[in-house]
Amino acid sequence: MLYVVQTALELGFMYALVAMALFLSYRILDIADLTTDGGFVLGMAVSVSCAASGHPFLGIFAAMAAGAAAGFVTAFLQTRLGVPSILAGIVTNTGLYTVNLMAMGWTSNINLLKKETIFTLFKKTGIGGEWYELLLIAVIVILAMILLNWFLRTRMGLSIRATGDNRAMVKASSINPAFAITVGLCIANALTALSGAIVGQMQKSADINGGTGIVVIGLACLIIGETVIGR
Repeated sequence: MLYVVQTALELGFMYALVAMALFLSYRILDIADLTTDGGFVLGMAVSVSCAASGHPFLGIFAAMAAGAAAGFVTAFLQTRLGVPSILAGIVTNTGLYTVNLMAMGWTSNINLLKKETIFTLFKKTGIGGEWYELLLIAVIVILAMILLNWFLRTRMGLSIRATGDNRAMVKASSINPAFAITVGLCIANALTALSGAIVGQMQKSADINGGTGIVVIGLACLIIGETVIGR
């Protein structure tokens, strides 16, 4: 029973980052960003590939940077080329399939057998005992939550929130809504990639189809959370 609870908490914390990303894009910016599935696999592929090369910590930050780049492409299609938000996400998500294959060395899956990950390195410290994985994941998620909460209270964060509420008003207030959307989608997809990076190193593998249905899981978590806690 205790193992089931531990596993549920670990999965919950890992996928909470996806819910946070969709909260930023779907709730705050009011954009249906379908880049999530491809961005999740992108983070997983980059993280596992870096860990396989002996750089597990670098893999986390590289995955976030790659996710932010994917978000930038989606935002560029929307704000500069006038592509509808849903279609822009689909286009980016489709293109990421090839990018993800390239990041994984043109193979459909990659594993980290006998390779170090952030979890194996943290286990060596002896902190947390058998709950070391949950402890590390919880610290990462809570830190991300604190930073996101702080960012949304800054001038840029307030601009993003205002853009989601009323773009016409924001534009009339000399705030560039295109820039606010770009920053918001970059941060949202960086969080999605971070989730994929953690999952990849946790299960010591990455699969090209590992992100199927992630956007549905994230939206379900978001809706359930709002129902239980409130918006």
